[in-house]
Amino acid sequence: MATDQVLSGSAPAGKSSLGATEAAEPKRAQISRLPSLTGLRFLAALAVFASHAFLPIPPLRLLADDRTEFRLYGWFGQAGGLGVSFFFVLSGFVLAWSARDNDTTTGFWRRRFVKIYPAYVVAWVLAMVLFAGDYTSTRIAVANLFMVQVWVPDYFTNFSVDPPSWSLGVEAFFYLSFPLLLAVFRRIDPRHLKYWIIGAIAAVCATPAVAYAAFPKTPLVPSGQDLSVSAYWFSHVLPPVRMVDFALGILVAIAVKHGRWRNIGMIPSFVLLAGGYWLTYHVPYLYGQRAAMIIPVALLIAAAATADIEGRFTLFRNRTMVWLGEISFAFYLLHYIALSWLRKQLGTEMYSNTEGIAMLVGTAVGSVVLSWLLYRLVEAPLVRRFSRSRRAARAEADA
Repeated sequence: MATDQVLSGSAPAGKSSLGATEAAEPKRAQISRLPSLTGLRFLAALAVFASHAFLPIPPLRLLADDRTEFRLYGWFGQAGGLGVSFFFVLSGFVLAWSARDNDTTTGFWRRRFVKIYPAYVVAWVLAMVLFAGDYTSTRIAVANLFMVQVWVPDYFTNFSVDPPSWSLGVEAFFYLSFPLLLAVFRRIDPRHLKYWIIGAIAAVCATPAVAYAAFPKTPLVPSGQDLSVSAYWFSHVLPPVRMVDFALGILVAIAVKHGRWRNIGMIPSFVLLAGGYWLTYHVPYLYGQRAAMIIPVALLIAAAATADIEGRFTLFRNRTMVWLGEISFAFYLLHYIALSWLRKQLGTEMYSNTEGIAMLVGTAVGSVVLSWLLYRLVEAPLVRRFSRSRRAARAEADA
């Protein structure tokens, strides 16, 4: 089968799996930075922006023309699911790729906390002050502050305060689990990685079927889909379920490191991703959110990493794309706040297509500027200062 061919290794016949590892991994392990993946992060964040920019709901909508509004929503409605799935798989891939043999669990958790949580808190404060505080209960606000809003099957809790931040609550669970997952997956015989990867993909594809079959049909989500709140929560939000995406990223990274991944290239991967996105509109909604795009997402991430390893040209490794990728986490946190604040300031007035789209483009540009400030003033300096304990820094200096 095609998937099996992609996952087949390139180790020479007759060598043991350990021999294949020794031959393939050292050269690849020397390349710790994968700038093309950093550049791709911004495209994923921009996809999430587009999905929110054209949501036909009063707190966001700007366009007066129903036909244009719903056409644009039809084009970009599944872009958010694509962006989030990409981030989850990418997160597992990058963390596994950059994992250090001498790292400690507490050291890893410390770095993740310092990188993610301060910027998250800034976004939480901004959202509460600018709009969410007007209608958010203390209980839900505190749940968001501590990243536990994703653990209850309640739509208005999951997507409250700064709605895109629900995925950070899921990522927090990934980070807690990563040291154990990596330890387990590293013990897999490299020759068997393809079966684990196929199993992870199968689990992603099976999740919507379980959600549709096992959960009540009502109450429905308020987004207009014929889908219950509990089924949507289970398939799209629940951290242990979404951890399969993260685990897939870890497995693919290990396969690439061991030379057990047959790369198809970035252009074919993009073509397949476009086909997967087209498919999202021809399958039931939950299948479109993850299953239709999961294989192309994994192929694209591995292809971009392989291009960097081999020193081949990509459009995403230039200085501008890498800079946008570095601020993409802040952009992801801030873009919905900017969209909601703009709509609140404008009141109830609706606008022509030209005016409304110009405002959305301006909001995207403004979000980039704000994201750079958040990255420059909060994320980057705190990571430099607190990503290592003083004891660890002294020990490294003395070594």
